[in-house]
Amino acid sequence: MMPVPDPHPDVFDREWPLRVADIDRDGRLRFDSAARHIVDIGQDQLREMGFEETHPLWIVRRTMIDVIRPIEFGDMLRMRRWCSGTSNRWCEMRVRIDGRKGGLLESEAFWINFNRDTQTPARISDDFLEGLRKTTDVDRLRWKAYLKAGSREDAAEIHEFPVRFTDIDFFDHMNNSVYWSVVEDYLSSYPELLKAPLRVTIEHDAAVALGDKLEIIAHVHPAGSTDRFGAELADRAVRTLTYAVGDEIKALASIFPI
Repeated sequence: MMPVPDPHPDVFDREWPLRVADIDRDGRLRFDSAARHIVDIGQDQLREMGFEETHPLWIVRRTMIDVIRPIEFGDMLRMRRWCSGTSNRWCEMRVRIDGRKGGLLESEAFWINFNRDTQTPARISDDFLEGLRKTTDVDRLRWKAYLKAGSREDAAEIHEFPVRFTDIDFFDHMNNSVYWSVVEDYLSSYPELLKAPLRVTIEHDAAVALGDKLEIIAHVHPAGSTDRFGAELADRAVRTLTYAVGDEIKALASIFPI
């Protein structure tokens, strides 16, 4: 991921404490909580840049989170956010989360400016783009999916994930952080994965709605068979989660050590 351009006047920099609702039973900052913080600092930056009214709605297409060192309860979170790539209708935004005690999370998310009336991507205004481009020279950002759906036939496990009323957001879709709750549920069965630096990526293909029968299809790809995910990953296992409603793929996740 792009290093933080620090010091830089256009890196948005804020701090707030890690609270009880954000941690697991061992005191670790959870992935779903980190995802909410990533959204929250984005909204704060949008407001302070003066574009909250003109660009109020954004859809996340992909979020990648690297847990380099876990952040633990009682710590103070320093969050820095800046743009790492732009196009006319979307951008990639980096968020680095540092704990004062040495914990570190790195993240990058692909955000689409969205028009709720037309239900389509909307052009970002020139003055907004001008501000975003102060931290990047990438101005022709294109979408490229990293992940592919796994089949039911060779799945390691399949289970249903109930969608609750409180999981639904302003768009009548399952909230982004809930997709990360699925990852937390999965990792609870494999706590050894959290003992080393870990990368988790979630890509969204379609929205999950209230009433959907959401199933999580899990696969484990052993080392030696994982060059399909990139040549640099051939020496390690990659786990994938496919979020499916019937035959429709809603989202995909990958989990592997870094």
